[in-house]
Amino acid sequence: MKYSMFLAENWRFRQSGEDNWLQAKVPGCVHTDLWENRKIEDPFYGKNELDLQWIDKQDWEYETTFDLTEELFQQKNLEIVFEGLDTYADVYLNGNKILSADNMFRTWKADIKPYAKKEENRLLVSFRSPVKEDLPKLESLGYGLPASNDHSEDGGLGEKRISIFARKAPYHYGWDWGPRFVTSGIWKPVQIHGWSEIHIKDLYIQQKKVTAEMAQLTAKVEIEADQEWEGKLQLATEGLTLEKEVSVQKGHHTIELEFELENPKLWWCRGLGEPNLYQFTIRFQKGGQTIAEKKVRTGLRTIRLVREKDEVGKSFYFELNGVPVFAKGANHIPNDSFLTNITYERYRHEIASAAESNMNMLRVWGGGIYEDDTFYELCDEYGIMVWQDFMFACSMYPGDQAFLDNVKREAEENVKRLRNHPSLALWCGNNEMDSAWAHYIEHIGWGWKQEYTQEIREKIWADYEEIFHHLLPKVVQDHAPEVDYWPSSPMSELTGDEHQHATYTSTSGDMHYWDVWHGAKPLEEYKKVVGRFMSEYGFQSFPELKTVQTYAEETELELESPVMLHHQKNGRGNQLIKEYMDQYYQEPKDFPAFLYMSHILQADAIKTAIEAHRAQKPYCMGTLYWQMNDCWPVASWSSMDYYGRWKAVQYTAKRSYRDVIILLDQVDEELNLMIVSDRLQDIDGSLQMTLYDFSGEKLWTYDQEIQVKSNTVTMVGKLEVKDILQNHEANKVVLQASLETKGQTIDQKEHYFVKTKDIDLEVPLILIEQAKDQDHAFVLTTNVLAKNVWLDAEKEGIFSDNYFDLIPGNPKKITFSARDNGQSAFVLENPGAITVQSMAGFVKKVSNRNG
Repeated sequence: MKYSMFLAENWRFRQSGEDNWLQAKVPGCVHTDLWENRKIEDPFYGKNELDLQWIDKQDWEYETTFDLTEELFQQKNLEIVFEGLDTYADVYLNGNKILSADNMFRTWKADIKPYAKKEENRLLVSFRSPVKEDLPKLESLGYGLPASNDHSEDGGLGEKRISIFARKAPYHYGWDWGPRFVTSGIWKPVQIHGWSEIHIKDLYIQQKKVTAEMAQLTAKVEIEADQEWEGKLQLATEGLTLEKEVSVQKGHHTIELEFELENPKLWWCRGLGEPNLYQFTIRFQKGGQTIAEKKVRTGLRTIRLVREKDEVGKSFYFELNGVPVFAKGANHIPNDSFLTNITYERYRHEIASAAESNMNMLRVWGGGIYEDDTFYELCDEYGIMVWQDFMFACSMYPGDQAFLDNVKREAEENVKRLRNHPSLALWCGNNEMDSAWAHYIEHIGWGWKQEYTQEIREKIWADYEEIFHHLLPKVVQDHAPEVDYWPSSPMSELTGDEHQHATYTSTSGDMHYWDVWHGAKPLEEYKKVVGRFMSEYGFQSFPELKTVQTYAEETELELESPVMLHHQKNGRGNQLIKEYMDQYYQEPKDFPAFLYMSHILQADAIKTAIEAHRAQKPYCMGTLYWQMNDCWPVASWSSMDYYGRWKAVQYTAKRSYRDVIILLDQVDEELNLMIVSDRLQDIDGSLQMTLYDFSGEKLWTYDQEIQVKSNTVTMVGKLEVKDILQNHEANKVVLQASLETKGQTIDQKEHYFVKTKDIDLEVPLILIEQAKDQDHAFVLTTNVLAKNVWLDAEKEGIFSDNYFDLIPGNPKKITFSARDNGQSAFVLENPGAITVQSMAGFVKKVSNRNG
């Protein structure tokens, strides 16, 4: 049997060369340990980030002592396993060097049998400064490599961008939403394993062919034997037990066991079915005793990226169990600048929020980390597909053999670690590098290649191709062939010529669209530029006031204050929010009102984009906005802030990602009516529309029986705006549309005939009453139109809806779910004190019927 122990206690650390040791946490990092020992100020507060840049230029040491249990000490084989060392480290046991590490993304192991004692073992981990380690590599190369988001100037390095040399989370060096904290430390658990006879290194359930009738599977078991061994191999799962006699020689072996499961329960993403999971257990038995055992959990499904020629280009969509899936979701970044601060509850909150928001996909972006197992396990459970980038983003990388060998081992380890997760839908080589360099078209890209001679250009591109067109796809094919590989996001197609790079006119591949925001184009441009799969686009907002107050004093609550600018990593970000706000909204009355209005602005922007993308189904088959989450409290593109608080856009995504939605698209004086369905069944229902004035009087009604076809867009018709308004003033009415079937409202949508800034708002009187017999539910009513009603609860949690429009005479029932540290992510609960506000209460000029 295998015996294990964690080394999580009695750690201490110090700056190399110093005498004083301080208490340390493992897993952890230098920054969090310094903070815990009150040697530095809160890294996230004010501009403290800039005062902490000395940390990454020092070497640090971590040390512990430990005893071995009798069972461990008696084992023939004894191994120490570091699941994550960040990043350059030498490890010593009892004065003997046992390993050197140079990759944050790899697991590091060493045989310690020759050096271990039963008692008082001394383990020392010596971390070398990543800055001092990598500056000589830049000098040796002779020229810099592009790394647009490396905040080297904040780190006191000027233009010396060194992030590309380290196999370390790129965002640690700064990004346009994150700070620069170049960490060092033992960032994942440390274990000692002892075993004799047989050690199971890996169990892979390869899915050869899966249908509703039969799953053809192969269990691939990697083992190590310390002697010649004979015994029985047993595989067990729900409804099946197989046994096989095995005989192996000393050394490493892979044993394959082919088997079938009849009528398997398939794994489905959210919205299409249940995310069914199977647990497989493998055992090596001898003389009636279990010598070694390993369990893995997986779901049975087929998933592929479908790229087929059509009349306009090539499709780009995911097919799950034979069903085309419209991907709805967001891009995910690491949940913290300091990774060991991320708890299970924080992971669960994010994934549960994605599912609650009707998402079915998250993209793990290439500038962060290969996420913790917990992340993928939760995606498996909640039915969230994962687009997984390799960890390369917005930079060009070296191509020396040592770097390539390191990348290969990193890729092999992580592909093998994640391949049993049914949620894994795609491996993608990198983020934005193909389009940024744009090798085959001189006048496009980010201006990188123009800074180099032709000879160096060709060298940089050859290194790029070696990693992303040869090395990584081979790793995926060799170790996880049932999941497809895509070289770069965005990219049109791997052609090796000018047709390869993605542009805003591409009719194949995926697209990142940033002319709205970075290009300052109006929101309406989202409707004009729609690709086959929209894997990135976004719009910023601030976090809410109570989050801003965690990093800023009252005196700093001003758009251009030093702290507010520091917690905005996108150059013109704050000004862009204001410029867009001036276009679409009335002037907010103060800074807290500005924060609220930024939420509404962001939500309206993303709603416009999502609806444009879904309206173009099946030409467009995916929409993943940037971004789901934050790594620190900041103004950014996130839909949940650092503390997991839902912004307006998260509630908007929940509405816009419903499986069936109404689309009301006004083009000049015509209103186009559409129903988008992602369901696999047709729906018979009625589309009901009512025009209200702002006091709730019905001015016009419309009712049409319709059949909504499954998994497609149903064109309902067109209406003339003048026929709807009937001489009523366009800025004093709202059109409400509802899709009803079998007595249920599937979707409801409000439409205004003028820009929000031109709506004639009055300050409403909103009443909240407790729902009968439901402590967690309440009913809202209003005397005049209440635009973008914002509910804020005393407790942390989410509402069933928020930032919604409330029409007089149409009460709205809302429930509250508190964040839970127990078995569920959200628990229906009384919210405590509630505050309610609407847009009219936040603008400078508005009439007040209520006095």
